[in-house]
Amino acid sequence: MIDIQTFLLALGIGNVGFAILMAGYTHGAARSPGLQLWMWARLGMGLTQLIGWARPALDLPFLGGLEGIGWILAVSLEMAAYCVFFGFTRWGRLLLPIAVLSSAVVIAAGIHGASHTQLSALVAGVVALFAAAMAWVLLRRRHASLLQRIIGINDALFAIAVSLWAGSILLGKGPFDHTLAREAAYLAGYLIMIVNGFGFLLLCKQKDDARMARLASTDCLTGLPNRHAFMESAERARLAAQRQRQPLALMMIDIDHFKQINDRWGHASGDDALKVFARTARDVMREHETIGRLGGEEFAMLLPGADLDAAVQAAQRLRLAVRASTVITSGPSYTMTVSIGVVVLDPNEDLSAALARADHALYAAKRAGRDRVEGGDPIRRRA
Repeated sequence: MIDIQTFLLALGIGNVGFAILMAGYTHGAARSPGLQLWMWARLGMGLTQLIGWARPALDLPFLGGLEGIGWILAVSLEMAAYCVFFGFTRWGRLLLPIAVLSSAVVIAAGIHGASHTQLSALVAGVVALFAAAMAWVLLRRRHASLLQRIIGINDALFAIAVSLWAGSILLGKGPFDHTLAREAAYLAGYLIMIVNGFGFLLLCKQKDDARMARLASTDCLTGLPNRHAFMESAERARLAAQRQRQPLALMMIDIDHFKQINDRWGHASGDDALKVFARTARDVMREHETIGRLGGEEFAMLLPGADLDAAVQAAQRLRLAVRASTVITSGPSYTMTVSIGVVVLDPNEDLSAALARADHALYAAKRAGRDRVEGGDPIRRRA
């Protein structure tokens, strides 16, 4: 048999401790609304459990209602933390009315003479509903991580345990069944404190790590892979093409007269031109193709499975699409053109050599009048 009061004390101290830990973790860091809501949820849960521990000794009638409202507000904040973390924008329209209505029902039940046992069953039902909703949010995601699934399953088990406890109270099956269900619910609550307490911190860290990885590999202006990320992708594509004995085409792309755009309309207009080009390229490229910004107005694109003729056709589509696009600025709008050099990698050619050939073809297009596509010369083999 579990000493429930001692267990409540341990849970209360543990949840308050988690809240303090999260306050230290977020202090001085970038603002995280989801983590802050989670911190307040842990604090509210801990204080509510401490109220539940002190209530029998203090014997104050209003503490039962306060404990019930505390549970509802704490799980509401926890649900809000999930909603914010996963980017739900309209969660407040549903969550806030449910939390207010549930609290009002608990208050009304207490005013009309409901016993503490009946109030416990009512609150347990509400808590189980919120826990089930949190499990659904975590488990419904098709690409949920293993960590999300662990937390979601834990929430689902907690919802089941608390529902059984509420049901045993309402059905009145006897003190043994009721006690056993209550102990199962509190044990599930202990798992919630440990697994979900650390789990949400780890989820936030995973999200921050993923964001930092994106920043490290993405050009902040165009949203395309930066030079480092593109070169890594290109090397993987080269090795894959080598294994599969498939062609791999490479384009080098340069926006024509880009310096004149900056000099005539300002650097902000030049930034707009880069953004328009990136958006246009994403619109015309195929899903398996990769484009990256190498620096300045220079870009490169990989076309797995494309021979030289197919790559030249793709380059022509991109060139025409860029010429048809319009750069809208605070001043007069204008169009731009690109020059493109295209090569197909030799099976044993390294990436730097292919880039040099594509760059040579690009400057041949520039010398021939710009706004054109030039195919690169094949590798000269020794006799």
